[in-house]
Amino acid sequence: MSFTATALDGSKTEQYEQLVQQARALVDGESDRIANAANISALVYHALPEVNWVGFYLFDGTELVVGPFQGQPACVRIALDKGVCGAAATTRETQRVADVHEFPGHIACDAATRSEVVVPLYDGDTLIGVFDLDSPVPSRFDADDQAGLEAVARVFLGSPSV
Repeated sequence: MSFTATALDGSKTEQYEQLVQQARALVDGESDRIANAANISALVYHALPEVNWVGFYLFDGTELVVGPFQGQPACVRIALDKGVCGAAATTRETQRVADVHEFPGHIACDAATRSEVVVPLYDGDTLIGVFDLDSPVPSRFDADDQAGLEAVARVFLGSPSV
């Protein structure tokens, strides 16, 4: 595989369109979902400013278990009724949190994290996991980020399962 990430330019929407194209190129022809999660984590972590953690928590049938990621070591297991990741998984709705200290039940895996966005990953009615991004900057993620990251998550979900 020959892949070169290119710097994103233009408006935020245009940058996310470029990021989605790069993510598609990374997963094209690869059938291993773990490999795709690893590459997408690295791509997004290095492409977006002001993020300190980007990765996946995968559902093992009981709870969310840390999967491929970029950033500081993370919490290994998250119950579905805990934190921002659990809320995204159970509500099936993206959670965009401006200040994690204001989120009831927030799990502080990295004390530096101030804001977070978590995209639930479902294949039909089956929970696959969540795509999680943290930032040390309060209110780092806006509606454009949310839409762009949901599009990246769809690229991941479009890749074949293991």
